[in-house]
Amino acid sequence: MLTAAALLPIINPLSVAPILLTMTEGATKELRKGLARQIAVNGFFLLLAGAFIGTYVLAFFGISLPVVKVGGGLLLVANSWKLLSKDDDPDDKAKVAASPEARQSYLHRAFFPLTFPLTVGPGALSVAVTLGVSVPGRGLNRIVLEIIGLTLGFALCALAIYLSFRYAARLVEVLGATGTVVIMRLSAFILLCIGVQIFWGGAQELLAPYLPARTSAGS
Repeated sequence: MLTAAALLPIINPLSVAPILLTMTEGATKELRKGLARQIAVNGFFLLLAGAFIGTYVLAFFGISLPVVKVGGGLLLVANSWKLLSKDDDPDDKAKVAASPEARQSYLHRAFFPLTFPLTVGPGALSVAVTLGVSVPGRGLNRIVLEIIGLTLGFALCALAIYLSFRYAARLVEVLGATGTVVIMRLSAFILLCIGVQIFWGGAQELLAPYLPARTSAGS
């Protein structure tokens, strides 16, 4: 439960659901259902990999967590900007829906960018890596319990992702076309701000050794 409590506010699948609608315009309900399932599975294994092999992968390539935050933040900014600058043309949406390549195109986006960085972004991965590092190194029983706890927590996050994305289309029915567009634009802007925040947090960590130390007011 602690794993899910730490990750769900960061992943926040309810706020990402309108973004999913924007990026799957013209898709059928069945296709969106399949995408929701695939994104949830991708997210689960991405979190699992981040927790148990993330530190080794980063060490192998000589990459630090602040660098991951900077890169991931830039990816979020780039994708959010595309959503904000996207034209709402009903004719284009109809063409996309009727295109025989539409399904394959959507499925190709299931991992990037729909799973990473939009759903399980650098912030969630950083938490997963930290949780994996915190697994105790002594006592087999305790290690097994910690691993089971982490896995169940990740599974709960994946379930929340699936349910949020599976029923994202209900927003269209409740809000209507105009309301949905407004929510999508606002969500894209919030995601843009999150990307900037993640980028700036990583940049601050990278620049900290080169910045003068802050002095207290009394000194």
